[in-house]
Amino acid sequence: MTPQSRTTEQILASDRRQPDAASFGGGLSSDAEHTALRASVRQLTTLLGEALTRHEGAELLELVETVRGLARQPDDAELRQVLDGIDPATAVVLARAFTAYFQLVNTTEQLHRWQELTAEGEGPLAGTIDRIGAALDDGSLSRELLEQVLQRVEYRPVFTAHPTEASRRSVLRLLRKVAETVRTMEDPRRPASQKQADERRLAELVDLLWQTDELRVVRPEPKDEARTAVYYLRSIADEVVPDLLAELDRQLARVDVTLPATARPLRFGTWAGGDRDGNPNVTPAVTLEILHLQHTSGISQLIDAVDEVLTEMTASTRIVAATDALRDSLAADAEALPITWESIRRLNADEPYRLKLSFVRVRLLRTRDRLVDGTAHEPGRDYLSFDELVHDLSLVRDSMLAAGDHLTGDGAILRLIRTAVTFGAGLATMDVREHSAKHHAALAELYARIGETDYASLARPERIERLAREMASPRPLTGAGVTDVGEAASASLGLLEVIREALDTYGPEVIETYIVSMTHDVDDLFAVVVLAREVGLVDLAGTDVVARIGFAPLFETVAELEAAGPLLEALLSDPTYRRIVAARGDVQEIMLGYSDSSKDAGIAASQWQVHRAQRGLRDIAREHGVVLRLFHGRGGSTGRGGGPTAEAIMSQPYGSLDGPIKITEQGEVISDKYSLPGLGRQNLEGALAAVLEASVLHRTSLLPADLLGGWNATMDLVAEKGKDAYRALVRDDALVPFFVAATPVDELGKMNIGSRPAKRPGGEGGLDDLRAIPWVFGWTQSRIILPGWFGVGSGLKAAFDDGRGETLQEMYGSWAFFRTFVSNVQMTLTKTDLDIAAEYVQALVPDDSRAIFDVIRREHELTLEQVLRVTGEQALLESAPILRRTLELRDSYLAPLHALQVSLLRSVRDVADGAEPDDDLQRALLLTINGISAGLRNTG
Repeated sequence: MTPQSRTTEQILASDRRQPDAASFGGGLSSDAEHTALRASVRQLTTLLGEALTRHEGAELLELVETVRGLARQPDDAELRQVLDGIDPATAVVLARAFTAYFQLVNTTEQLHRWQELTAEGEGPLAGTIDRIGAALDDGSLSRELLEQVLQRVEYRPVFTAHPTEASRRSVLRLLRKVAETVRTMEDPRRPASQKQADERRLAELVDLLWQTDELRVVRPEPKDEARTAVYYLRSIADEVVPDLLAELDRQLARVDVTLPATARPLRFGTWAGGDRDGNPNVTPAVTLEILHLQHTSGISQLIDAVDEVLTEMTASTRIVAATDALRDSLAADAEALPITWESIRRLNADEPYRLKLSFVRVRLLRTRDRLVDGTAHEPGRDYLSFDELVHDLSLVRDSMLAAGDHLTGDGAILRLIRTAVTFGAGLATMDVREHSAKHHAALAELYARIGETDYASLARPERIERLAREMASPRPLTGAGVTDVGEAASASLGLLEVIREALDTYGPEVIETYIVSMTHDVDDLFAVVVLAREVGLVDLAGTDVVARIGFAPLFETVAELEAAGPLLEALLSDPTYRRIVAARGDVQEIMLGYSDSSKDAGIAASQWQVHRAQRGLRDIAREHGVVLRLFHGRGGSTGRGGGPTAEAIMSQPYGSLDGPIKITEQGEVISDKYSLPGLGRQNLEGALAAVLEASVLHRTSLLPADLLGGWNATMDLVAEKGKDAYRALVRDDALVPFFVAATPVDELGKMNIGSRPAKRPGGEGGLDDLRAIPWVFGWTQSRIILPGWFGVGSGLKAAFDDGRGETLQEMYGSWAFFRTFVSNVQMTLTKTDLDIAAEYVQALVPDDSRAIFDVIRREHELTLEQVLRVTGEQALLESAPILRRTLELRDSYLAPLHALQVSLLRSVRDVADGAEPDDDLQRALLLTINGISAGLRNTG
């Protein structure tokens, strides 16, 4: 039976059997695991109580328990009296105690989540390969198509520097050691004699955690953010990727597919040091400094990996044969590095693999020294390009395979090659992002220098025509040695010159894409292409096109997302720009923003418009013969596109994923996913499996057009009515004063959690001036979490009222996009607590501004009612009782932190105008922000 001949009921039944969230990793799912988790939590909190008693006295522990007990009472008058009566110094240690609790709970939850997922058997790759194998068997997938798509498959998590991770790296390291110790103690194979030593070690780590300051003393600089990214990347390179890629190879072998040694199904990216939009601290000099840090760290990682493998490469030519190619390369190495040769020849002369890797190690050391000292490349003595390193490592493996030694050839040396190819010399590829207005300001100055003073006043169509001609023209706008080009032009050209310098120094993959934020039309891309031409990054004059970097528009608001398809059509229809895309391998990257679109129109309209934009972009890219690489700018919270990554990938429109995809990893999401190697493995495997499955099996729709049309129309209605409700709220003049009063958003700027300012410069203090991250962060602190649900109830009710109830339930049961959307909203509603929020409103919001809270309450009640109507459940997370109980457990500790934060906010705001709050008072408040962030996790 062909897909076209299947009935709608058969198709929907089939779709319901597709992998759900659990297939790619979920939360706690068994009572036994929950019991084990509770036991670990009790053990750690007991140790925390002992640490508090040792350092602060029994009175503090008694106060903690008193506050926690009172926070559970319906009448909070006594709790307010206790909290208002404590001095700022006591408030500091009280806030620290609850924060430390959440840090320990998070760590044990992460550990047990990984243990449970591991116990479930084979991971998500196995399931994906099963489905691919079935498609090969029934003829719905050809082997030729599978192999073509596999050549393009690339999942690239991009670590950003966006400030939502409140915990210091020092704290995260201690917590990882706590998790490792707990894991050791739970190992049934552990000798009984080790028990006392392990218990002492765990107590020591908890004590150290209490002694460590949770707050950063100073605001981090971009280089500090880059160091954090490097910390995680090195851990992933060492402890996660080798096993993961070996598993992918093993699973593909089940369908008779071999993963080439140099394949890159997994890569990593970074924005630290490259994201200039709104961050004056990211200068060209800082960009170069961070690239230097990445590469010295990356090469050090490679040296460590080579050291590890080198000890195993003991095969002797008295037993095995080396290829002529390997022998010739050793002779060349000995000539280029005679001192190294003399030091290793006596002991290792008959061990060609060890000899070769010894030379590789020395060349890597010399490469690192060259980058540190800024000296010239010496051919044969260090590495100029990464390809040279891969070639040397491949010589070793090829020699093994030529001798029939497949166990060794497909063993440690293959793992080393794959890890090296995945991370390169710099661990991650940096993206550069800049605002479109900066490029037009630069061009206005350059045109004015040559007498064309009208650029700034051109209407957009005229500007597009001017720039299209300019791209195709060989004339320069600047001459050799010209320096007086103007401030804006100097800034833009200086950045592009740094990109050229980085490419010359580190190779073609160090910076791959220049992202243009606030892209409104094609002139915003054409402008940066013209500027790139001025510094030699682009050369379109000859028959051989030079395009050393690619260019990507970023669509952020709902209006920009609606225009994304027509813009891509216009972009690819321009013959000059199309030559650039061809020179970049016929790949066009598009970045989709979730944060600003959600802040602009609400979550329903934002998520739906992102989905619709992908459909249009997919169709246009296909028409032009271009591979679309979508870059999803997702945050950690639902209001900024957050949620399980694998589910999000599987919920994309069919055909929109054709191999490569990039997804941001922001703030606390990075530590939640990658702080433990086991969790890092599970998260990466789930996402990689989803990318592979979506690219190979979800290329066309199996659903009838009329069915999809009904779903689309229903979602159009949900999004439109949701947007109306949301915009009515945010356009109310009372909202911003309410938001500022009812949340600690103004205090977030003092948290020192990111190098970028929380507000856009030059604004008047309104909603438009506030960045999306503090918008979400602030609402989360007071438990309103409005960006993750507001408007959804109005949208769903409109659809039900229009007679679309059965369609909504059908969509929830069978449409991955809608099911994921509703599930994420349901999670946000579970974390929302308007009773706690009411405490903020009553204590902090002036009487004349409180009415808007009634609007929020009504929409919350409506959304809760309508979501349950869609899911058919009686309570939120009814199908995930263990997860629901886990969140309830957190609430028993979150409630006192919220109460303390309300008390401290009131005290801080009661300080006379112009006066600075007491240092301890300010510190205690910031600690509550830190603690609530730890308790709720996806806060930004």
